[in-house]
Amino acid sequence: MSADGASGPGTPAATTPAAEPSTAAPPAGRTPGVPAWRQPASVAAAIVLAVVAWQWWETRSRTAAMESELSRRLAESGAAAAEGRTLARQNQEAVLALQAKVGALEARLAEAQGQQLALESMYQELSRSRDERLVAEVEQSVSIAAQQLQLAGNVEAALIALGGADARLARASGPQLLALRKLINRDMERLKAAPNADVPGIALKLEGVVVAVEAMPLAFEQRPRVEPVARPAKPTEAGYWRGLAEDFWREMRQLVRIERIDEANHRDPALLSPGQSFFLRENLRLRLLNARLSLLTRDGRSYREDIRQARDWLDRYFDTRAKSVQAAQATLKALAAVDVAQEPPNLNETLTALRNFKLTRDREPAASRAPGPAR
Repeated sequence: MSADGASGPGTPAATTPAAEPSTAAPPAGRTPGVPAWRQPASVAAAIVLAVVAWQWWETRSRTAAMESELSRRLAESGAAAAEGRTLARQNQEAVLALQAKVGALEARLAEAQGQQLALESMYQELSRSRDERLVAEVEQSVSIAAQQLQLAGNVEAALIALGGADARLARASGPQLLALRKLINRDMERLKAAPNADVPGIALKLEGVVVAVEAMPLAFEQRPRVEPVARPAKPTEAGYWRGLAEDFWREMRQLVRIERIDEANHRDPALLSPGQSFFLRENLRLRLLNARLSLLTRDGRSYREDIRQARDWLDRYFDTRAKSVQAAQATLKALAAVDVAQEPPNLNETLTALRNFKLTRDREPAASRAPGPAR
């Protein structure tokens, strides 16, 4: 090798310092002549990495298990909460039902208490003495008799009520009731002796006339009387044509009949239209009803005036040959002669005596009113 380092063509190339084997020391932990993946550091790193991976996987598995357990427990908690809400709702409904039952029991208790009070009142009412009950019954009978006399003038009903009161007093046979019985007997004698009108009977007769008004024929509707025709038993041969001519003439005479219809009433019958006929019947009914009302109120003047007006309308506007009209005229004529203005005897004195007797009994001390034996 020359000094400038150039070599000839046949001279081998000089070895450079880079081509010489390295004499530097290997890194720490590495064994010379061993592959890198088999080096201890690599193995240790792989082991550490495996451990870390295993730890990560185990941690992830535990985390997933914890999440699953937490989800399960949350689901169980939700179900328990829902069940708790259901139980709370059921308990609330049960409490409301119990409250309703308690209210119903309280209402029944109040009703039972009211019934108990009513029973006690009834027991006290029933535990009264025999005389008090008897006086109450007698007072009711006398009040009924007084009402029958004042409102309807029904003497028969009043006598029946007074007779019942007298029978109750007779069964009691108490000396303190003799005065009441004397008053009742006196009232019964007065009613029997008084010339009172039969108000219910008169009212029924007027009602019968009112009902019959609709069927009564009017005067202008009457027809001529049909006289019976005497026919020969058996015509002879000689008088056959003569009998035939008489029958023909008789039939011809029946075609036209003329008769005066004002002879019975001595006046011309009024001709009424159908509307006027309706109002005539209605006005007649009203007259009769007013007469019945005057009868009940003991208004003799109005009663007689209504009866008179009804009789006048019957004579003027209705067919007096009809039996229904004649019956109505006879009934109204008989009713017009009845004096309805007489007032029946009143029972005020007897009612006052009964009330005074009750007041006297109420003022007596309870010890002095021992109840008598039940009958």
